[in-house]
Amino acid sequence: QVQLVESGGGLVQPGGSLRLSCAASGSIFSINSMTWYRQAPGKLRELVATVTSGGRTNYADSVKGRVTISRDNAKNTVYLQMNSLKPEDTAVYSCNAEVRPNQNSRTAFLYWGQGTQVTVSS
Repeated sequence: QVQLVESGGGLVQPGGSLRLSCAASGSIFSINSMTWYRQAPGKLRELVATVTSGGRTNYADSVKGRVTISRDNAKNTVYLQMNSLKPEDTAVYSCNAEVRPNQNSRTAFLYWGQGTQVTVSS
Protein backbone atom coordinates (compact mmCIF):
# COMPACT_ATOMS: atom_id res chain seq x y z
CA GLN A 1 0.00 0.00 0.00
CA VAL A 2 0.93 3.60 -0.58
CA GLN A 3 -0.01 6.61 1.50
CA LEU A 4 0.09 10.24 0.41
CA VAL A 5 0.04 12.93 3.07
CA GLU A 6 -0.38 16.61 2.24
CA SER A 7 0.70 19.46 4.48
CA GLY A 8 1.23 23.19 4.40
CA GLY A 9 -2.29 24.47 3.95
CA GLY A 10 -3.81 27.21 6.03
CA LEU A 11 -5.23 30.70 6.09
CA VAL A 12 -3.36 33.39 4.18
CA GLN A 13 -4.16 36.94 3.16
CA PRO A 14 -4.56 37.89 -0.49
CA GLY A 15 -1.18 38.40 -2.07
CA GLY A 16 0.45 35.98 0.34
CA SER A 17 2.27 32.72 -0.26
CA LEU A 18 2.03 29.12 0.80
CA ARG A 19 4.09 26.03 0.12
CA LEU A 20 2.25 22.73 0.04
CA SER A 21 3.96 19.37 0.39
CA CYS A 22 2.79 15.89 -0.47
CA ALA A 23 4.86 12.96 0.74
CA ALA A 24 4.35 9.43 -0.54
CA SER A 25 5.34 6.41 1.49
CA GLY A 26 4.86 2.66 1.42
CA SER A 27 5.45 0.13 -1.34
CA ILE A 28 7.13 2.37 -3.90
CA PHE A 29 9.60 1.37 -6.59
CA SER A 30 9.16 4.47 -8.67
CA ILE A 31 6.70 7.29 -9.21
CA ASN A 32 5.70 8.57 -12.62
CA SER A 33 3.67 11.77 -12.58
CA MET A 34 2.73 13.62 -9.43
CA THR A 35 -0.16 16.06 -9.66
CA TRP A 36 -1.90 18.66 -7.57
CA TYR A 37 -5.64 19.18 -7.87
CA ARG A 38 -7.99 21.50 -6.06
CA GLN A 39 -11.70 21.63 -5.42
CA ALA A 40 -13.55 24.68 -4.22
CA PRO A 41 -17.00 24.45 -2.61
CA GLY A 42 -19.67 23.89 -5.23
CA LYS A 43 -17.13 23.50 -8.03
CA LEU A 44 -15.61 20.61 -9.92
CA ARG A 45 -12.15 19.39 -9.09
CA GLU A 46 -9.55 20.97 -11.33
CA LEU A 47 -5.96 20.16 -12.13
CA VAL A 48 -3.54 22.74 -10.78
CA ALA A 49 -0.15 21.43 -11.84
CA THR A 50 1.62 18.22 -12.69
CA VAL A 51 5.25 17.13 -12.85
CA THR A 52 6.66 14.03 -14.52
CA SER A 53 9.46 11.86 -13.21
CA GLY A 54 11.74 13.68 -15.59
CA GLY A 55 10.75 17.07 -14.29
CA ARG A 56 8.43 18.23 -17.06
CA THR A 57 5.68 20.44 -15.71
CA ASN A 58 2.26 21.60 -16.77
CA TYR A 59 0.03 24.23 -15.18
CA ALA A 60 -3.56 25.34 -15.29
CA ASP A 61 -3.94 28.70 -16.99
CA SER A 62 -5.46 30.11 -13.82
CA VAL A 63 -2.23 29.62 -11.85
CA LYS A 64 0.49 30.12 -14.46
CA GLY A 65 3.10 32.58 -13.29
CA ARG A 66 2.00 32.30 -9.67
CA VAL A 67 2.55 28.63 -8.90
CA THR A 68 5.57 26.36 -9.16
CA ILE A 69 5.46 22.59 -8.85
CA SER A 70 8.59 20.65 -8.00
CA ARG A 71 9.53 17.24 -6.67
CA ASP A 72 12.22 15.52 -4.67
CA ASN A 73 12.47 12.01 -6.05
CA ALA A 74 14.70 10.86 -3.21
CA LYS A 75 11.98 11.82 -0.74
CA ASN A 76 9.03 10.82 -2.94
CA THR A 77 7.65 14.27 -2.30
CA VAL A 78 6.01 16.87 -4.50
CA TYR A 79 5.74 20.55 -3.61
CA LEU A 80 3.49 23.36 -4.72
CA GLN A 81 4.80 26.87 -4.15
CA MET A 82 1.93 29.32 -4.47
CA ASN A 83 2.52 33.06 -4.62
CA SER A 84 0.28 36.09 -5.12
CA LEU A 85 -2.64 34.11 -3.77
CA LYS A 86 -6.17 35.24 -4.55
CA PRO A 87 -9.47 34.53 -2.81
CA GLU A 88 -10.44 32.35 -5.77
CA ASP A 89 -7.53 30.06 -4.93
CA THR A 90 -9.45 28.97 -1.84
CA ALA A 91 -10.01 25.22 -2.08
CA VAL A 92 -9.03 21.83 -0.78
CA TYR A 93 -5.76 20.90 -2.46
CA SER A 94 -5.05 17.23 -3.04
CA CYS A 95 -2.18 15.40 -4.65
CA ASN A 96 -1.97 12.15 -6.51
CA ALA A 97 0.88 9.96 -7.65
CA GLU A 98 1.26 7.24 -10.26
CA VAL A 99 3.22 4.56 -8.41
CA ARG A 100 4.98 1.43 -9.61
CA PRO A 101 5.10 -0.78 -6.51
CA ASN A 102 8.04 -2.93 -7.61
CA GLN A 103 10.44 -3.34 -10.49
CA ASN A 104 8.43 -6.24 -11.92
CA SER A 105 5.25 -4.21 -12.14
CA ARG A 106 4.44 -2.83 -15.57
CA THR A 107 1.39 -1.09 -14.19
CA ALA A 108 1.39 2.15 -12.28
CA PHE A 109 -1.35 2.64 -9.71
CA LEU A 110 -2.89 5.98 -8.87
CA TYR A 111 -3.01 7.01 -5.23
CA TRP A 112 -4.56 10.10 -3.65
CA GLY A 113 -3.97 12.04 -0.52
CA GLN A 114 -6.80 13.33 1.68
CA GLY A 115 -6.18 16.98 0.94
CA THR A 116 -5.24 20.16 2.74
CA GLN A 117 -7.38 23.27 3.03
CA VAL A 118 -6.12 26.55 1.61
CA THR A 119 -8.11 29.64 2.48
CA VAL A 120 -7.24 33.03 1.05
CA SER A 121 -9.04 35.78 2.90
CA SER A 122 -8.43 39.09 4.59
